[in-house]
Amino acid sequence: MGTVHLPFEKRLRAISRRHNRMNRAGVVHSVNHDGLIIAKPRRRALRFPLRGLLLLIAAGFAFKGYLLADLGPATYNDRVAVLQSGTIVEQGGAWLMQADPVTIWAADMINTYLR
Repeated sequence: MGTVHLPFEKRLRAISRRHNRMNRAGVVHSVNHDGLIIAKPRRRALRFPLRGLLLLIAAGFAFKGYLLADLGPATYNDRVAVLQSGTIVEQGGAWLMQADPVTIWAADMINTYLR
């Protein structure tokens, strides 16, 4: 491919990308100032990553369950109590790290496999 064809190839790739985006996202038509109708790809709205959030929450419960299984309930609760008497940030961490039913269930599941 010679250097003369590079701008042409670049333009063809841009047209192909725009066409593919219009096929996936849809088309919005608008009228230009001189009356020309222009088709543009529809802009996709940002979507909330719900699956990622759910995976993060599940990983957090699994981590809490692992800590509870590894340290034991007495030591785990003692460490959470130490956090509760700390700063505002540590108190927030203590609230997040308290042993709830899901954490206790995860710890029981982990204990069955570890021991």
